[in-house]
Amino acid sequence: MAARFDVINQTFSDENQKIIHGDVLLGLKAIPDESVNLIFADPPYNIGKDFDGLKEKWTEEDFLAWCYEWIDDCFRVLKPNGTFYLMNSTENMPFLDIYCRKLFTIKSRVIWSYDSSGVQAKTYFGSMYEPILMLTKHPKNYTFNHEDILVEAKTGAKRQLIDYRKNPPQPYNTKKVPGNVWEFPRVRFKMDEYENHPTQKPESLLERIVKASSNEGDYVLDPFSGSFTTGAVAKRFNRKFIGIEINEEYVKMGIRRLELPSHYSEQELAKEKKRKTNNLSKKNRQKEADTSASPQQNPLIR
Repeated sequence: MAARFDVINQTFSDENQKIIHGDVLLGLKAIPDESVNLIFADPPYNIGKDFDGLKEKWTEEDFLAWCYEWIDDCFRVLKPNGTFYLMNSTENMPFLDIYCRKLFTIKSRVIWSYDSSGVQAKTYFGSMYEPILMLTKHPKNYTFNHEDILVEAKTGAKRQLIDYRKNPPQPYNTKKVPGNVWEFPRVRFKMDEYENHPTQKPESLLERIVKASSNEGDYVLDPFSGSFTTGAVAKRFNRKFIGIEINEEYVKMGIRRLELPSHYSEQELAKEKKRKTNNLSKKNRQKEADTSASPQQNPLIR
């Protein structure tokens, strides 16, 4: 049975933050045209992950058709000078990249590179990164606060080299705008920001995106809010936030992290850290997929 709502189940909000508990396609349809400044979308990757009972299970054709549908709606709700960041797996991104070129200008193809957990492939080069597309509606008119995201320049500045190309010669800059390879550690169990979510993204990654591509008071949308890291970061930096999430357990995370009023008790919203042990390795997920007897079943959408 597909885990989809025919209507939006509930909303939770205050004057600056809003959570829509429901299916992403219905949630997006509730958002007015050209009303959002920044979108960060980290949808399911269709690799068999179990999101607390909602398990990815699409054919490739159905998965991509579904992605194209909500991407179209993201284009609709994004302001003319807005920016859209889209994450997905290395396997799916080529298809999404080609589709997005029809609607958006691709400004950057970012690589999020992270550390290994110690368990790595032995018969091929294992994946150590996830791709992110930076997309804009207008090729030149969009927000990019480069001074807010400067990082240390490790080459000439550290070695106190002189740039003789300049007249007069002067030391290299100590700060620079990051390139398109971002190194942020994945969220680990012992980290304070850890939530019980199998694909939680680090706050440091979202901080760079929110700071670079939005301003105070802007609307930030996350159509697959999950652990609500985007919302927590947006609130910290005085942005307004709209989050869509189908899974009630993750909605509770968002209510707690955004401090929104709700009917849930304090105990129901309490943070209780659990290790993410339900998901299989990539190798075992493939074995399970190969032996599945019901490929015609409807997909489960988180």
